[in-house]
Amino acid sequence: MSQNTDERYGLGEPRGPDFAPAPPPQGWSSGQVPPASWAAPVLPAAAGGGRGARLLVAAVLTAALVGGAAGAAAGWATGDRAAAPLAQSTAGPANGPGDLSDVAARVQPSVVSVEVRTGSGRGGGSGFVIDRAGHILTNAHVVEGAAEVGVVLSDRRRLTARVLGALPDQDLAVLSISPSDSPSPLVFGRSADVRVGDPVMALGSPLGLAGTVTGGMVSALDREVRLGDGGRRTALQTDASINPGNSGGPLVNARGEVIGVNTAIATLSRGGGGGSIGIGFAIPVDRAVDGAQRIIR
Repeated sequence: MSQNTDERYGLGEPRGPDFAPAPPPQGWSSGQVPPASWAAPVLPAAAGGGRGARLLVAAVLTAALVGGAAGAAAGWATGDRAAAPLAQSTAGPANGPGDLSDVAARVQPSVVSVEVRTGSGRGGGSGFVIDRAGHILTNAHVVEGAAEVGVVLSDRRRLTARVLGALPDQDLAVLSISPSDSPSPLVFGRSADVRVGDPVMALGSPLGLAGTVTGGMVSALDREVRLGDGGRRTALQTDASINPGNSGGPLVNARGEVIGVNTAIATLSRGGGGGSIGIGFAIPVDRAVDGAQRIIR
């Protein structure tokens, strides 16, 4: 993917999941190339400042949050505003209609582009408003090493944001903006109501293209992947197109409720240079809600 060498996009940075390689199919020797269906996909890592066009294999990178976000890496924060309750639906499973345009129009104003300046360049990702106190949820790897963080709203207003806190092992971070400038929060769904085959939409800023909406379905539940600084965790799998820059954006159901936080994709290439192949992963909503509340408190 072509992009400026002094920029990086959130998806595919060191916090994404990978797969432990499965044993080669019976009859295949170590010198043979296995079929694509056996290949163990890893995440694409975008180019960073000072690294030129070099690609990083996400599976082997385990850097902790540094720089401006170092204080947030502990997973706690002393916020200057009281924690506001996060709205969570009790409506049960969402049976999606064929046309989701009204849902997209309702959700988009609450989704933001995250812009990050580090000591070595610029980067970014996505995020979304979670309460009326000006809190925005994103991925920890999006704000890793941040010296300055800003958000761009759907109406193109640029606001300065503060990293309130982060949980690198969960790949979650919360940003803070002025409540008076904050769009309306999204409503969270519940993990127990998510089913394989449910229609979903991923919203965010892939490759910096703000306001992008892609559609698909829930491909699998409880897919075990490597996520964040911790060990292997379960994630939602979706075939909604997710690309670098979508990290931290919401995965929503047919009612516009957040059911996951888009985090990473898999590719067939060990070099990780490809985009979406229809295998994306999102942090399940219940874990995202718990992590956000831990940071805000």
